Amino acid sequence: MECIPANRTLDNSNNNYEKDIEKEKDHLSYLSKEETKDKIQLYNAAVTDKLKMTMHSSGIYTGFIKVQMELRRPITVRTCTNAHSHTHSNGNESAFYMPKGSTNVLHISSANTVREVIEALLKKFLVADNPAKFALYKRCQKEDQVYMCKLSDREHPLYLRLVAGPSLETLSFVLREHETGDVMWEAFTLPELQNFLRILDKEEEEQLQSLKRRYTSYKARLEEALSELHNPG
Repeated sequence: MECIPANRTLDNSNNNYEKDIEKEKDHLSYLSKEETKDKIQLYNAAVTDKLKMTMHSSGIYTGFIKVQMELRRPITVRTCTNAHSHTHSNGNESAFYMPKGSTNVLHISSANTVREVIEALLKKFLVADNPAKFALYKRCQKEDQVYMCKLSDREHPLYLRLVAGPSLETLSFVLREHETGDVMWEAFTLPELQNFLRILDKEEEEQLQSLKRRYTSYKARLEEALSELHNPG
């Protein structure tokens, strides 16, 4: 698990922080069936939004997690998209920017892995992109510091939710793209890359037009002020 403070890069991590992360890993050993049952009872007693967990005779338990979408790059979907989004169609698929901060609730089991959760999220939103482009993070708070931790594909989000309790301040899940250095560019199809380029071209043109309007207005005000100086009264 890769964890960094939200306002700090890995290169700036200090020794005390690294020791805290190692201690956290030690606490992630799985619970016995009885311990899990007790944990679920405590969890459900603390729930305020009715999203409780259920223990099954098999030892598997089910429950809900909330995942916040923080995607910076456009995604490709198979249906029409929001008219307010920057959208470019390509046959039956469209590329658009998902509104930042969108939250989705998933009903999963303790057996579901991070990779399965990512795939379920993309399926729910009809996203055509390769799941390998995305990563699930956990956001947690220790004292006054907020940490973002990239989860491995084999971890189990519902177990992490159970151990942390229902408070989103203690633990929340965030879906992001892999960092630029981790992007598997070969996972992108040619139409996807072409859509991205069209969106970037459109945004570049919008920024240029906005900049031109800004300086045209500024120039007009300067010329007006100079005219008043040269022709007082």
